[in-house]
Amino acid sequence: MAGVNKVILIGNLGKDPDVRSLESGAKVANFTIATTEYFKGKDGQRQEATEWHNIVLWNQLAELAEKYLKKGNSIYLEGRIKTRSYDDKDGVKKYITEIFGNQMTFLGGPKSEGSSQQASGSGQGAVQDADVVEDPDDGDLPF
Repeated sequence: MAGVNKVILIGNLGKDPDVRSLESGAKVANFTIATTEYFKGKDGQRQEATEWHNIVLWNQLAELAEKYLKKGNSIYLEGRIKTRSYDDKDGVKKYITEIFGNQMTFLGGPKSEGSSQQASGSGQGAVQDADVVEDPDDGDLPF
């Protein structure tokens, strides 16, 4: 049976995207986003729990992140989970879990500019559909 590896997150950037160009000409952006959950604790008081996610975007999505995203911006992100290992400077094996984004929507920032923008594309390699759409019309959604 085939598996499904899909993540949907809505959160705020913890830092400006770090974008770099590789020798192959591909661009990669790395940043973190925070998702916060609110709930009532045993004492009945409102509690919050924040989870930090490592995000990786490639090519045109990386370019869009570099151009439009800043610390504090809110985004909707779809992608897949990938865990990799590496050896640190002392030779200790470390693991990191990342979200490889393939679609995102800019939801605004702390001082929202008023319009949402949407972009999508492949997490690696060629971008499938990386158009920026301003003020998408949600009027014809079937639900």
